Amino acid sequence: MVATDSQASEAASRPASPGLLAQLVRFALIGGFCALVDSGIYWLLLQAGTWVHLAKAISFIAGTTTAYFLNRRFTFTAAQKGGAGQIGGFMLLYTVTFFVNVGTNALALELLPEFQWRVALAWIIAQGTATTINFVMLKWVVFREPRA
Repeated sequence: MVATDSQASEAASRPASPGLLAQLVRFALIGGFCALVDSGIYWLLLQAGTWVHLAKAISFIAGTTTAYFLNRRFTFTAAQKGGAGQIGGFMLLYTVTFFVNVGTNALALELLPEFQWRVALAWIIAQGTATTINFVMLKWVVFREPRA
């Protein structure tokens, strides 16, 4: 298939994709920032007297929305312009990995022996699993780069 002038122009106007290591670093930094957004909003809403479950829902949505826009802009820069399908894919992915995270945490708590850092280790295992799934799916599905 031969590229048309408009396709070549569009491809040239898109920023080049950073390498895999740069994407991993950016993804981790953005994830840390979004965790701060989530926890900060959660804490503020709780301090304002918001029902705990509503506060968590609002803070999760805020953190996840921030992650979408920052990752699209800074991590997966060569991805095609977003649209309803891209946003829908992102929402589906984060819904699935939310349940993977919670399920992995519950499983780890069930399987790990009792010791001082058991809860922290379960959280790390669950977060690492969900983060890995998120990165892989964001890079190769949700924000996949157009073929040359």
